[in-house]
Amino acid sequence: MYKKCLPILLIIIFLTSCSENADHGKLKKVGLLVPETISDQVWGTKGYKGMLNIQSRFNVDVYYKEGIDSEIMVDRAVKDFKQKGVNLIFGHGSEYAPYFNKIAHKYPKIHFVCFNGDATEKNTTSLNFKGHAMGFFGGMTAAHMTKTKQIGIIAAFDWQPEVKGFIEGAKAEDKNVQVNVKYVNNWDDRDTAIRYLNDLISQGVDVVYPAGDGYNVPVIEQLKSKGLYAIGYVSDQSDLGESTVLTSTVQHVPKLYELVAQKFSQGKLKSGNLTFDFPDDVISMGTYSHLVDQPFEEKINQLISTYKNTGKLPKPH
Repeated sequence: MYKKCLPILLIIIFLTSCSENADHGKLKKVGLLVPETISDQVWGTKGYKGMLNIQSRFNVDVYYKEGIDSEIMVDRAVKDFKQKGVNLIFGHGSEYAPYFNKIAHKYPKIHFVCFNGDATEKNTTSLNFKGHAMGFFGGMTAAHMTKTKQIGIIAAFDWQPEVKGFIEGAKAEDKNVQVNVKYVNNWDDRDTAIRYLNDLISQGVDVVYPAGDGYNVPVIEQLKSKGLYAIGYVSDQSDLGESTVLTSTVQHVPKLYELVAQKFSQGKLKSGNLTFDFPDDVISMGTYSHLVDQPFEEKINQLISTYKNTGKLPKPH
């Protein structure tokens, strides 16, 4: 999902653990496929960290391959993993869903896991983050902090639930706030994202939610250079500037990897499409900027607690 400037060579890396305490049950060895690289410091890196969590927790060998972005490459990688005794494979992205569905019947002893796709076979599972609530609380924060009453979201696609959540959250906090939405229609198109950012800034937008992990960093850096504000996406991006990043909507991918491996080891991993949200402790809000007043932060924390217990969010005005 996150592009590199240089071509990525297909590689396979083997990681082994020397821990004496094993709790792997049905879990034998684990493989990871990423379409780009594990070194992007955003989405790909989260998948790699998830593998390290599994390796440490379950004392199993794990492997990963980078640059796996076609059906032919997926097929070759899965054959290689099978020869190594892998019985749980993660495809780190939605693009792996159709590939896994097509080949799953040939590997009945392997369980295939992807993200944000449609898993249709008995040994395939798709993991889906429910982004509506995280977008909602991000929108509330943006609406609370804007000085111009103009906030923006630069989304990758219109189907992202965090987009609607962001708009509803903003209106729940301040009905007079105007929400401006732009769609890049790509996870990685930095040039288009920056062009949309400039459009939003020209309209008076002073808080932006760049909801695409391939371009959120350059957008935030641009906002920082102009003294404007951002809501971070996927990772806690406060390290990009606590005077710029008001908070972040964080998806704890490594923790979800560990949770899935645990369910598989216990024979409890379901096929089909699974969803995860705040109550599963795999989504949270990130560090709040010192610019965000304490009463508002406490208000958000209380609303998150209520949402975890009841599934209810505040209604827009």
